Amino acid sequence: MNISSLLQGIASFAWVGLFGVVVAIFIRLSRNQPVKGLTTAVIVLLVAALLLTTVGAGLVFIEPDDLAIVVTVIGGKGIRPEPLSAGLHWIVPFAERVERYSILNQTYTMSSAADEGTSISDDSIQVRTKDGQQVYIDASVIYAVDPLKATDLYRTWRFNFQDGLVRPQARGVIRDVASQYGVEEIVSSKRAEMELLITAELENIFTKNNLVLRDFVLRNIRFSDEYAAAVEQKQIAEQQAQQAAFVVEQKKQEAEQARQIAQGQADAAVIAAKGEAEALLIQAQAEAEANRLLSASLTPQLIQYQYVLKLSPGVDTIFIPSENQFILPLPNSTTP
Repeated sequence: MNISSLLQGIASFAWVGLFGVVVAIFIRLSRNQPVKGLTTAVIVLLVAALLLTTVGAGLVFIEPDDLAIVVTVIGGKGIRPEPLSAGLHWIVPFAERVERYSILNQTYTMSSAADEGTSISDDSIQVRTKDGQQVYIDASVIYAVDPLKATDLYRTWRFNFQDGLVRPQARGVIRDVASQYGVEEIVSSKRAEMELLITAELENIFTKNNLVLRDFVLRNIRFSDEYAAAVEQKQIAEQQAQQAAFVVEQKKQEAEQARQIAQGQADAAVIAAKGEAEALLIQAQAEAEANRLLSASLTPQLIQYQYVLKLSPGVDTIFIPSENQFILPLPNSTTP
């Protein structure tokens, strides 16, 4: 409770006390009883009630969240040029009054959902897009009274600025801006751009009408039932096309994988064949070299000796051809 309210409360008690004393005086007079002390009480209570009422009517306490416009109610329709800020102020009792404005942010929401919007009915904005489609837009306008222009706001709108300015201007600007875009632009690539254009236009309008636009929120965009069904069918077709493309790509990858496996097996076979060929070549070269060395080391005596070694163990004597006059006895292998 602020001091002005307290004084007005005390003044009310004084008036009630004064009324009670006056009644008591009339009762005592009707009974021919003295009223000397009560007369003094009437005078004291009357002065106190008038003084408290006057002071209470002149003192005005403005809450920190408010400002007040001082209006002259006697002698014209004048308005003080400067509003009263938060704190305790003095106005001319009974000649002036205050009209309070909240300086807090206020939100006006236009929505199709009754529990979301300021209005209990469907308050969404119907818009015809550039390509002739019908869309429904839910939006919120967050604004505040401009403290520096509150007096002008009072002169122009009083307290009707929400219904008389905020709502109609917001709906009109949203319709005008949204109608410049196609439906697919609104819901995808151009949505942010459209929101910025609406915000700039509303900010300009509010500034001219002594309000401050804090923010504009594009809450939701809905299509007509027919267009929503068409969009759903299009999305299904795109998903099916993407699935088919995925399958084709998967088959390509499987074919490429099989080709690489076959190529690897072929390369392995070629490498193995080359290895075998090189091994055979090395073996042949080794055998040839061995034969060459063997041929180079052969002498008639060695050949004859190897020949003898190869004879059957049962042969004791061999005969030399007719050209040779000698018979070569075999060595006695049993001799110690």
